[in-house]
Order: sequence, then structure tokens, then C-alpha cells
Amino acid sequence: MYIIVGGTGRVGSAVAKTLLDQGEAVTIVARNPEKADAWRQRGAEVALADVHDVTSLRTVFRRGKRAFLLNPNADIASDTDREERETVRCLLEAIEGSGLEKVVAQSTMGAQPGEQCGDLNVLYELETGLRSQPIPASIIRAAYYYSNWDTMVGPVTKDGVLSTMLPADLKLPMVAPEDLGKVAARLLHEPIDRIGIYPVEGPERYSPNDVAAAFAAAIGRTVRVEVIPRETWEDAYRNLGFSDAAAHSYARMTARTVDGPEYPEGSIRGSISLQTYIDGLVRDSC
Repeated sequence: MYIIVGGTGRVGSAVAKTLLDQGEAVTIVARNPEKADAWRQRGAEVALADVHDVTSLRTVFRRGKRAFLLNPNADIASDTDREERETVRCLLEAIEGSGLEKVVAQSTMGAQPGEQCGDLNVLYELETGLRSQPIPASIIRAAYYYSNWDTMVGPVTKDGVLSTMLPADLKLPMVAPEDLGKVAARLLHEPIDRIGIYPVEGPERYSPNDVAAAFAAAIGRTVRVEVIPRETWEDAYRNLGFSDAAAHSYARMTARTVDGPEYPEGSIRGSISLQTYIDGLVRDSC
């Protein structure tokens, strides 16, 4: 039995679908009972539990031998760093005494120690916590999700404008959630002693200009990139509903991304191109 935390999100669901397609037994950890029936119809078990309820989560982990761990995004109206650090604490506490023989955890490229840089710091702390406990752990350091562009399909289709805080020509490692799911499933299958850090990205690196071109090809019209000035980033996040603390943290995380962490060579490469992903996104939005 494989236990999947965050199984109703993009990456977690990709892990679960891959394992189910391989005929494996899967339990999805979910908070929302409305999503449970669809997973049961696919052949998964569903455990309704809050990741902050350590006792309940440990009970779920005891059903299986291997688990995929993901730190779900906190409500953007909250202090996201504080809430997500609490989730990390609960995940690490819940695997203690769980009987799990191996875990695979989702982190991010650019993970680093520090404060007020969102996932870059919080997921580094998840990595550190996993290294200091006895259960063998494999860490996926994921590239920038293609799905971060999902909210742009409406504005692009309507106005032909792709808004971003990233420089238009900045090439970044990017990846499809489905490719991350396939890699996670493979790592869950591997021998217990095969652990380490695994950077994962798509077949190429892409810029916002490339994203605009992919949208243009998919919708059949010109799409231009509109770059949001750095000095307005915090206000832009607040206008999207982020708390002051979250806006500050996300703006700093964006700045670290723009200013260029060193990205690894020799990453595991997924097969899904940006164009394939955007084509599907546009098709599904119609």
C-alpha cells in the first residue's frame, strides 16, 4: 500500500494515477470528502485526515509501507510561511513510529536555508528534517511547474496578454506535474537503500516568451508578454488576495528565482513539452 499526501492536488494526483495504472494499492490522504468518491471509483482508498492532525495522519501512514509526502500550499490569506512550517513539523512528527520503510518527498529547485522566501526555505527545512530521521527518504527537487501558468489561460484568450513577474527572456527549468508524478512513482518503487536528491525538469528550459508563443500557437492569435515591475510585486500579490506576510515572502521568493539560483545539470528529464501542456490547458478550458 502506497500512501499519498496531497493526492487531490496536481502533483499528488499524478503520483496516485501513475501507481493505480500500474495496479498498485493506493490510499489518498484528503481533507475534502467531496473528492473521495472519484478516487474510490478509480480504485483507490481514501483516508480523510487533516495534515495538522498528527495522530490521525500517523494512523493513516501505518496502513502502508511507502509514502509520498507533499507540503500543500497554505491559504494565501494567511501567513503562508508560518502555516507551511507547521505542516512540515506535523509531517515529520507523523512519520515517527509509523512503520514506513521509505518516503519520497516533493521539494523545489533552489531550496535553501533562510527566512521569508516561501517554499525555497520551507521545503529546505522539510529536506533537512527528513535527513535527520531514520526512514530512508528520496527528495524530488521540482522545476517550475507548467501549471503555474494555468491562471493565464483566461486573460491570454481574452486579451492576448501574458502577465508575469519574470523577465520575458529568462530561461527556467519547467516541468509538467504529470512528469513529476511518474518520477515519484518510480522512486517509490525503488529499493529502500536507493535514496538521494533528484532534480526533475521538462525536456527543455523555457522563458515567458516561450510560454507566450505556446499560448499563441494553441489559440491562433498573437500573445505578448507584460512584465510586472519588481517594485510593484508585493502590491500585485496583495491585489490577488495574499496577506501582507505572504505577499512579502512570495515577492522575495520571486526575486530569488529571477536573480538566478544555480540550476543543476544532469536533471531527470520529463517527456511532456510546454507546447503539449499548453495545448491541453487551452483545449480543456474551452
